[in-house]
Amino acid sequence: MSSGKDFFSITYRFNFTSGEVKEFRVDIDSSTLIALDTADQLKPEWTKYGSFRCPNCPVNAADDEHCPVALKLEEIIRFFSDAASYEEVRLDIQTKERAYSKTTSMQDGVSGIIGILMVTSGCPVMGKLKPMVRFHMPFSTLLETEYRVMSMYMLAQFFRQKWGRNPDWQMKNLLSIYENIRILNQNVARRIASRETKDTSINSIVVLNNFADYVSVSIDEDMLHDIETLFLDYMDEE
Repeated sequence: MSSGKDFFSITYRFNFTSGEVKEFRVDIDSSTLIALDTADQLKPEWTKYGSFRCPNCPVNAADDEHCPVALKLEEIIRFFSDAASYEEVRLDIQTKERAYSKTTSMQDGVSGIIGILMVTSGCPVMGKLKPMVRFHMPFSTLLETEYRVMSMYMLAQFFRQKWGRNPDWQMKNLLSIYENIRILNQNVARRIASRETKDTSINSIVVLNNFADYVSVSIDEDMLHDIETLFLDYMDEE
């Protein structure tokens, strides 16, 4: 699987009430933060840009080439096409550093692995969230996600300044990033809807889009008050 590359893995193990167990392991290149291809990756017709391209896609590709997001989601969509989003599942998540476990709804579990696959697919729209995958935090709340996103973005601005580029300390471009993610999520949800008999995968995308909407709204200064108060001890410094 590693093909000689330095990589790390995130494994999602779904333990269904029926006793069935399904495991999804994502191997991610440590340098590029792009998921490594699997040997048995299918490339059906619907994953081509001609069928799956998002309206804001920045990739200059022919219609008969394959969308990286669609390719990475193909196995998930195929496996969960007959699963109901409200079904209960025990989810075990394993990384090199630690393990997580929680009994949750199918859609919440699937949204986690879908998020990882989309971000590490090679899609330039989702690529801005790669640092979040490198420090993956399963089952995070809206407030935790807000904190991680904004911390990630501000650190990115520090590096932009270090590399001689203009930093965005007001987080104005973060709104644009999440607007593009929202458009992508909506397109993916529409495409998935045509391939499912039930609703697990599409509702999982809806969960991700809710995170995107929440973060966008939270960038408003008044919405940051709950986080701002955590930094009062820093206000005493000159």
